[in-house]
Amino acid sequence: MSNMEGKRVPDATFRTRVDHEWVNVSSKELFAGKTVVVFSLPGAFTPTCSSSHVPRYNQLGPIFKQHGVDEIVCISVNDAFVMNEWKEAQKANRITFIPDGNGEFTGGMGMLVDKNDLGFGKRSWRYSMLVKDGVVEKMFVEPEVPGDPFQNSDADTMLEYIAPNAVKPLDVTVFARKGCVYCARAKGLLHDAGIEFEELTLNKDYTDHSLRAVAGATTYPQIFIDGKHIGGAEDLEKWLEEKKAA
Repeated sequence: MSNMEGKRVPDATFRTRVDHEWVNVSSKELFAGKTVVVFSLPGAFTPTCSSSHVPRYNQLGPIFKQHGVDEIVCISVNDAFVMNEWKEAQKANRITFIPDGNGEFTGGMGMLVDKNDLGFGKRSWRYSMLVKDGVVEKMFVEPEVPGDPFQNSDADTMLEYIAPNAVKPLDVTVFARKGCVYCARAKGLLHDAGIEFEELTLNKDYTDHSLRAVAGATTYPQIFIDGKHIGGAEDLEKWLEEKKAA
């Protein structure tokens, strides 16, 4: 794998789709005059890419912006239709998905590799980079080992480079059920505190059995923050008051 630090990104034309129309986007349009975080990966809808790589960059999007990043770009050797569907499935509205269907950009970066053993053909090696006005300032390239390593191109590593003292968002999950007034109260408290959260709905995303297994509880809501079980709406209110007073 090559390291392009200090060099300009390759000139390439990306064939994208916007509102059912073909739109060409050039490297210059994507990078000129902007600070851009790029992460590239082997393929849309693949396990690590969907479960870890994309979601965390999307979650940390506002933090990157606070520290001078104009845009977060995900590039993959896939076509525009696949990339657009993947973005919608991931609900990753803080990321610009760019299809490098012919591998033109990826090849110019020296990151085009054979994935014939998986039936993928030519794909991108996993990496991330910080690009300022078209020049690569920093690259994090995954080690050349078998498989699909995911050790240093992640969002947290990039954020640590850009802003080592940045305050990261809390990981919050609300186990809720439809029509639950206490659930509505808990979600309102989180909204008012400016805390993003993931909501899981009973009999859609989980069962009563699952809630008993993870929380040892049968009442709603049940809130978890950074791996800690907070409890219900009243417990959340107390936690927020303590956090504010700290």
